[in-house]
Amino acid sequence: MSHSAALRGAAIFGLLTVALGAFGAHGLKDVLNAHQSMAIWEKAVFYQGIHAVMLYLLAGRQPLQKGPWWLFAVGILLFSGSLYLLAVSGMRWLGAITPFGGISFLAGWLWLVIAPRKSTDN
Repeated sequence: MSHSAALRGAAIFGLLTVALGAFGAHGLKDVLNAHQSMAIWEKAVFYQGIHAVMLYLLAGRQPLQKGPWWLFAVGILLFSGSLYLLAVSGMRWLGAITPFGGISFLAGWLWLVIAPRKSTDN
């Protein structure tokens, strides 16, 4: 993956964060209230936003650390994605997918704890 592709991917996740946040607050308000799931939607948006910013920061670093970048991207898809679906559908079994996204987030952060910067000297 190139830096350009990683930056674009991060920007798409960021754009979707804002769009989904607004859509949940306005377009889906009645559905989310009917399922009593506005807080679930908001949590999905929150975690997506934090990790979209992190994707963008990682994409701007030299060299690109693809491992944590992909772990955060997969985390967004699994964690936030499952929460979005749960919030609009009311199907509680979707919550069983959410922890896999959380594990992906944790793995990405742990990767950065263990190897915060990839050396360009190697």
